[in-house]
Amino acid sequence: MGAGAVSTISTYFRVCDGVRVRFADNKADSDITMLLLAPWPESLWAFRRIWSRVAAVVRVVAIDMPGFGHSDGRPELIAPDGSGAFLARLIDEWGLGVPHVVGPDVGTAAALFLAAKAPERVTSLTIGGGAVRFPIDAGGALKEIIEAPSLDDVRALDARTNIGFAVELPAPSVSEPEVHEDYVSAYDLGRFAESARFVRTYPEQNPVLHDLLPSITTPTQIVAGRHDNLVPWSNSEYLDDLLPHSEIHPLDGGHFAWEEAAEEYGRLVADWVSGGYRRVAD
Repeated sequence: MGAGAVSTISTYFRVCDGVRVRFADNKADSDITMLLLAPWPESLWAFRRIWSRVAAVVRVVAIDMPGFGHSDGRPELIAPDGSGAFLARLIDEWGLGVPHVVGPDVGTAAALFLAAKAPERVTSLTIGGGAVRFPIDAGGALKEIIEAPSLDDVRALDARTNIGFAVELPAPSVSEPEVHEDYVSAYDLGRFAESARFVRTYPEQNPVLHDLLPSITTPTQIVAGRHDNLVPWSNSEYLDDLLPHSEIHPLDGGHFAWEEAAEEYGRLVADWVSGGYRRVAD
């Protein structure tokens, strides 16, 4: 997929709660708003393959959450509960109404804390691909980062090389050089270690989330790759078991399902916000 396929997304910066946030907005005249939370270690360009599909049905706003992508951050915001509280403020400050929140990967935990603590701010959730299970079930590099003795161990990694390798599958450097560089540059110069604070809070925050999940009444769609080696499928089943109003959709893909299986991911999200979420609302 070449650069022409991503030209429909224009990015801007706006401040919320003193934090400079990178975002995209199709500015559609619609009563329905979708808020997309970019995955890690990527950016809002991760939604380039579903953008035209979802932008055709609703107003779409995508953000790099604080400390991720090309948004600034503060340590207390680079955690699931802190991100959830920040999202409630952003929805209010930016006048987004009561959006449908789509939060793959790190967006999963943030969206769940948002729905638990400020349910009046969100109409529905589409989540998945986040290691939110307790006890934690994570693999590969993610498991190593969560379990590293200190943040210094993460800082010692060559972020540009490691992230370049990690995102080569969803955004190949030869065919999508601009997207690849956007991902890699987002976490260069020490930013990767700072962003890793988020997943390193999982041992403390996942048990808290476990107790909150049964109380979340927001209609929730769980969409993830069944062959995810970083965040195993058990995380999706765990959410489906504990959330009272949920449905689950395995995709034929790995961790980057929103890019690897973009056609199916985009269809599920578009159908869901167009009324499908009402299936699990009662």
